[in-house]
Amino acid sequence: MDGRDLVRSVKMVGSVRGLRTVRTAWRHRRADARALPPRGAERARVPGLLTGAEPGPGGGVVRFARSELRIRVAAGGAVFWAWDGAEALPSYALPGPEPEPDPRAALEPDKEGGWQVVSERLTVAVSRHGAVELRTPGGLVLRRELPPRWWEPVAGGAARWVQRSEVPADARFFGLGGRACGARLPAGVYPLWNPGPGGGSGPGDGPGGLTMPVHLVVSDAGTHLMFHDNAWAGQVTLGEGEEGAGSGHDRPGTCEVRMDGGPLRCWVVAGTPARVLRGWTALTGAPALPPSWALGAQHAGPGSGGEEEVRRIVAGYRERGMPLSVLHLDTGQGWSRQVSGVGPGRFPGLPRLAKELREDGVRLVSAVEPGVPVEPGNAVFDGGGRIGAAGAYVRDAAGGAVRGAGRAGAYVYPDFTDPLVREWWGALYEERLEQGFSGVWHEPGALSDGRGPALPLSARYALEGRGGDHREAHNVYGLAMARAGYEGLRRLRPDERPFVVSRSGWAGVQRYGGVRSGQVAGGWPGLRASLALVLGFGLCGVPYSGSEGGGAEESDELYVRRLQLDAFLPLFRTRAAVGRGGREPWESRPQVLEYAQAAFGGRERLRPYFVTLAQVARLTGAPYVRPLWWGAPGDRALRDCEDAFLLGDALLVAPVLEPGTERRAVRLPRGRWYDTATGEAYEGPGQVLVDAPLSRIPVLARAGAVIPVRGAEGGLELEVWAPPAGRTGGGLVVRDAGDGWARAAVERYTSRMAGGHVVVERDGGEEGAAVPPLRVRGL
Repeated sequence: MDGRDLVRSVKMVGSVRGLRTVRTAWRHRRADARALPPRGAERARVPGLLTGAEPGPGGGVVRFARSELRIRVAAGGAVFWAWDGAEALPSYALPGPEPEPDPRAALEPDKEGGWQVVSERLTVAVSRHGAVELRTPGGLVLRRELPPRWWEPVAGGAARWVQRSEVPADARFFGLGGRACGARLPAGVYPLWNPGPGGGSGPGDGPGGLTMPVHLVVSDAGTHLMFHDNAWAGQVTLGEGEEGAGSGHDRPGTCEVRMDGGPLRCWVVAGTPARVLRGWTALTGAPALPPSWALGAQHAGPGSGGEEEVRRIVAGYRERGMPLSVLHLDTGQGWSRQVSGVGPGRFPGLPRLAKELREDGVRLVSAVEPGVPVEPGNAVFDGGGRIGAAGAYVRDAAGGAVRGAGRAGAYVYPDFTDPLVREWWGALYEERLEQGFSGVWHEPGALSDGRGPALPLSARYALEGRGGDHREAHNVYGLAMARAGYEGLRRLRPDERPFVVSRSGWAGVQRYGGVRSGQVAGGWPGLRASLALVLGFGLCGVPYSGSEGGGAEESDELYVRRLQLDAFLPLFRTRAAVGRGGREPWESRPQVLEYAQAAFGGRERLRPYFVTLAQVARLTGAPYVRPLWWGAPGDRALRDCEDAFLLGDALLVAPVLEPGTERRAVRLPRGRWYDTATGEAYEGPGQVLVDAPLSRIPVLARAGAVIPVRGAEGGLELEVWAPPAGRTGGGLVVRDAGDGWARAAVERYTSRMAGGHVVVERDGGEEGAAVPPLRVRGL
């Protein structure tokens, strides 16, 4: 970049802030040029012909002329394989030691000179040339991996590689983190690089922050999850197949994974969708259980209004009968001398304010960025310099702390891939707790400052003692920060479940809390993107998630429809901070306020159901928000449906995603479904037309469902939807055990028809055990 380029870039940005960003990017490129050797000439390599095999626990090693393939079936059913001697550890996705191998799985000869490993749920067949085929126990092919190819620098360095695969012609792809383009991923190229706020993440450039090399494939042959355990930058190229007409040949679907470095290693889990997510959770760790208060309505604000603005917002909700559980304070740009942005002046009596709000049922959550301002004399900045032998911060090739560009000057960033740094950082959260905050909200300042990269690719990290640079650490930075915050809060308040929500992460981030995407696009496309993101997060093992959209520029209709959708998502947060383009629900026409009150009231009524879904997710990995094909992956029409979702097993939610809609078509899974507003019954599978006035969105209940809800007096009630004659139904109820670690009691109820009446019984309960009040509907 010469001087003219610099001037042109500044003109495009249009400010002194833009000049600082361009200078930072220029400085980063110069640092990369000095510290990262050029790749130079490369040598291509493929596995070559098979030369032998060596059985081992759970599988074995298949050797080729120029590589080797290690296969191991874990006791839980997941299958691991890796090329070039790579092992399952170290890994940021796995929470502990590698799962024990399945002693029943063994490497044995296959037809045509190949080898295979037969397990309970999958058969892994390896050809003489290095192709890997995944088959069901019945012999159906789920996936065929072609022999991989590597490109190795002749002068030495990390090899980049490509892995191409084929799936059945009818297969559909899901996952890859949060993708705004749809829960079902269309053909296209998907980057595997966590962008900063506002960055793109796939076709259509949706909001970024969290990408994962994890995708689900659903076809008539079965469902499987594929995870490439590699945190380097890369991309996934997907292509949908096409079934041949008549005697024509099928064109299989395709998936190509390219990585700029790192190991070629994979995990595969197969089975029903519920079994796949259970296996994925067993592999990467159970989702953190959010405190019960985090399942209520949350509000992002105020920006700069101070204590008076906080009281105004809380009073506004209370006076209008809209339940509010959490208020988020944007505390600014990282750590400063006190709580950044909320010290004396704006909040002179923050602990007192937080105590009063908590007594009134409202918790405060603090936004936290990782950037530490370069201010000698600042206790946090100086304290980080005394951690370990080299200090707590990400360093350059010469050993000095790398300075990133923050909104208000130079910042340094903690190296969360160092255990000592995570412990130090977690201890800093004591200040937040002393100020009265109940949880934290992480913003990924080390990924981007909103206008450009914050750190050069050559920046050096500990990576748990292995050492490496930003190319490997970038994608896991948000995950490691979430771990530091979660573990720190747990040490500081051991009797309370931590609340941590991150704007970035990677595979396994669910162990430390929830995620929220960057702000979605405006308008009606952003509404559809919000649903796609939450569905994608859930299918990648992160059940507690949400997205952020909306603003003062939205029409009343769009504002209402957004609230109606968000009220059924796990993380329900409105945004109306001063100076942030938002608005309060009551800053609209009286009719809009009425509809907003209905959305908030509906969410509060379903709080007991969300408490149950949170416990189910913790135990099984099943997301709160599920695609319609969750219980029927063989239904092709449900696979292609992206405008509705299941909330648990009991409810089907059909949000309005287009303007001017008063009636909409809803695709139903098999069984009887009741419109919860009118009580009208519909039979699935099939498509029906239902009313969708501006006052509500269609919500249908499964026949026989037993749903825990909050009654008019605030106590627990069971809403029971009549099952068809001769059929039974039921549901789980997990009573709120508070925000500690006490084991919650799980109650199972069944429903059936007897003599024209609905009978509800508690399974396994003591004789005469109390059953909550019942409200029977659908008769």
